[in-house]
Amino acid sequence: MSVPAAPVGQPKKAALAAWIGSALEYYDFFIYGSAAALIFPDVFFDESDPATATLLSLATFGVAYAARPVGALFLGHFGDKLGRKKIMVFTLVLMGLSTFLIGCLPTRGQVGTLAPVLLVLCRVLQGISAAGEQASANSMTLEHAPPNRRGFFTSFTLSGTQGGQLLATLVFIPVAALPDDQLLSWGWRVPFWMSVAVAVVGFVIRRRLEETPAFTQQAASDGVVRLPLMILMREHWADVLRVIAGALVASVSTIFTVWALSYATSDSVGMSRSSMLWVGALANVVALAAIPLWATLSDRIGRRPVYLIGAAGSAVAMFAYLWAISTGNYGLTLVLGIVAFGVVYSAANGVWPSFYGEMFTTRVRLSGMAIGTQIGFAVAGFAVTFAAQIAGPDGDDWSAVALFTAALCVPPVIAVLSARETHKVPTERLGEHGSRASAQPETVSA
Repeated sequence: MSVPAAPVGQPKKAALAAWIGSALEYYDFFIYGSAAALIFPDVFFDESDPATATLLSLATFGVAYAARPVGALFLGHFGDKLGRKKIMVFTLVLMGLSTFLIGCLPTRGQVGTLAPVLLVLCRVLQGISAAGEQASANSMTLEHAPPNRRGFFTSFTLSGTQGGQLLATLVFIPVAALPDDQLLSWGWRVPFWMSVAVAVVGFVIRRRLEETPAFTQQAASDGVVRLPLMILMREHWADVLRVIAGALVASVSTIFTVWALSYATSDSVGMSRSSMLWVGALANVVALAAIPLWATLSDRIGRRPVYLIGAAGSAVAMFAYLWAISTGNYGLTLVLGIVAFGVVYSAANGVWPSFYGEMFTTRVRLSGMAIGTQIGFAVAGFAVTFAAQIAGPDGDDWSAVALFTAALCVPPVIAVLSARETHKVPTERLGEHGSRASAQPETVSA
């Protein structure tokens, strides 16, 4: 049975809601990354040991990624039972609240070790929220999109993510330029307090979006899956493994966004905070254009070749970018940063929403994407902490970090080479392989 076409204009509305919601959601998520690299070592950790303080601060960045697989189990389960829209609204509100609370936290100088404990708790809430954000937004846009343009429409989720990262960077540029006494006392809190607006705007946008035709038909005809995880592990376990391996490519983003920023502004290199933030900002501007272009190309030639360009190319590009930082040449760093992150990495980043989503059927799509990506992203999140250790006691062994990042790009290459090409498969037949019949006890009527 074919899936009915989405109402006129609904694919565009779904893509817009995914873009804006993801941008606002990941604004919250990425301002934490900037603060973890530039601010939190002095605010929440022991200033007498700067190297350890930086390591611990970067570890709190990874804590959210550790929480994401747990959040994916719950949010994926309810997303496949209750619908994509409800999860999209919930994740946005939770992210806005947890981020606002970070801006209200007392510092180590005020309450001692309780400060970093509270910071970690808020970071866990951020991770749980992010666990369901992309999977629900990707499922929503994919199931609303015309079959021959799924790559283009689903790419808006990742364009939104880059937009959120750009917004976070632009907000932090004037904040980072404040005198240290103002920056460390109240300045760093302002970007976190702005998350109130994030939650309100995102809530209004997503509440107006309709549920997808694919999910509505699934719930009305066959009923929703009682235990999505059971079906997922029985029929799609190989695809879950592919998504986990593929999601490791996100290590390129976390190394670029957090570790490289910390390294470039360290005493061994000495670039200014504001100038390096501009590297990230301009790279994200380029990514906003590159992501939909790569995704459109994947609608024509397939997901696999485009994704492969991004995964394999990023392994090489990160060597060039980190080497440029080590030279202290800002112009070279700017150019190679834009190429590495804005162009090359965008090939994988723009295609994975459709590439992963098309591996699964409607009844387990959100669970499959959420669980698979969040396990892989958990490793990517702690890649920053591992990089800080691999870089040595002085934190300047960039070549070891580049090699480590390249090694994390190998599993995504293997995943794409072993996957099926799905860009021409009808939406209603996506994920149809192996055992497809669902036993009656495993579904419940809507």
